[in-house]
Amino acid sequence: MALITPAISVVIAARNEAPRLPLLLADLTAGWELLKEIVVVDGSSTDATARVAALAGALVLASPPGRGRQFGLGVENSSGYWLLLLHADARLPERWQQSVSGAINRAGPKQIDAAWYFDLAIAGFGAGLRIVEKGVALRSRWRQLPYGDQGLLLPRSLLQRAGGMRPLPLMEDLELAVRLRRHCQLRPLGAQLRVDGRRWQQLGVWQTALSNARLRRAWRRGGSAEELASSYYAGVDKSWN
Repeated sequence: MALITPAISVVIAARNEAPRLPLLLADLTAGWELLKEIVVVDGSSTDATARVAALAGALVLASPPGRGRQFGLGVENSSGYWLLLLHADARLPERWQQSVSGAINRAGPKQIDAAWYFDLAIAGFGAGLRIVEKGVALRSRWRQLPYGDQGLLLPRSLLQRAGGMRPLPLMEDLELAVRLRRHCQLRPLGAQLRVDGRRWQQLGVWQTALSNARLRRAWRRGGSAEELASSYYAGVDKSWN
């Protein structure tokens, strides 16, 4: 039985994404019957991100940059029972609404064991990117640690039980996944979410993968999110959130 009553609050973290955000908002219209609201949390953009979101009918909130803080503010100011957390440079797959409504229906009325993510697809050509995508898929399934780039679908009650979103400037996605997997199994939706390949193109596929691995290792060893964020954003386009 298909989900009919609008139940999902989509929360989008954005910063300087005016050229890309309209594409994601257009993707969301395909599943309008599932959506209760779209909340775009703008992290101090210097472009027209907030205006673009408002013109599309989204609720727009202003926040200092940092996805953990932005998602926390968006969740706090949304009201849907289900949450879909997305980055503003993402593109939803065709018929995404079928994957999402199917997952919600499979969760059942008690909403037990209910958190899902998309598989990662990186915009761009080359065998290196495809290898990265396969590695992320394996890692997400085996270690239950999907990236924030993959989106996250979960009931609000589960997020609350796990302790909510924490205002971290980096690693907010993995930190949340670690807490969530104590309460449920994180499952793939069986569809790909395509993300922008800017950082991969600028730094190179293997250099980016190595940099990300070093940051994750430092985080596991207790490195502060603030110091890791400074390292992550050093030398790259500061418009990226």
